[in-house]
Amino acid sequence: MATFVLIHGGGSSSWDWHLVAPKLEEAGHRAVAVDLPIEEPSLSLVDYADSVSAQLDEARGDSSDGDGQGEQLVIVGHSLGGFSAALVAERLLADGLVYVAGMIPKPGETIHEWWTATGHSALGVDSEDELVFYNLVPDDLVVDAKAHVREESGSWMDAPWPGVGREVPTGFIAPEDDLFFPLEFAKQLARDRAGVEAVVVPGGHYVAIGAPDPLARALAEFADGL
Repeated sequence: MATFVLIHGGGSSSWDWHLVAPKLEEAGHRAVAVDLPIEEPSLSLVDYADSVSAQLDEARGDSSDGDGQGEQLVIVGHSLGGFSAALVAERLLADGLVYVAGMIPKPGETIHEWWTATGHSALGVDSEDELVFYNLVPDDLVVDAKAHVREESGSWMDAPWPGVGREVPTGFIAPEDDLFFPLEFAKQLARDRAGVEAVVVPGGHYVAIGAPDPLARALAEFADGL
């Protein structure tokens, strides 16, 4: 059994994982979807990691399964949530880390520098086009997703990413039809920055609501391989 801590992407919320979490639980795992405090501009990514730790403690306290001792702990970061995921993995001494169409930063790099450093800026992706994010997501879920959008206002975006001092087994899941992080870009990012080959699943960038079944299977398979 593994406990998955599910971190949402930019401007979003724990709602993103409402279709994936039950599938992980049906497979015998625990899933804790968290809300990053993105509407508090004064907070750092270290504060985000502390918030995730507190939410995990609360979820364990509310569960009849106890405090999670003996379980594998896997941190999952979607998209912009990748900037928080590795820090959370270090903070919680996690057994594994998975980026889902995730942004993998380098120490000392700001989020503004990330786009050019990874080559994404040269791709010409139109981030104002909603289809870039919501392709292959059913229309009703697109409506629901928009209703859960929150303002991303963290001043941490102007600060260098602090880096981590602890290596953890890492995976990368790349949606096959992601228009925001095209497949070849995502594969290269996984190789260059995590030293792994991406696991390709069906779906677009918002894969957690567009293709929750294959995503949940890929996450469970990652935990099985730890």
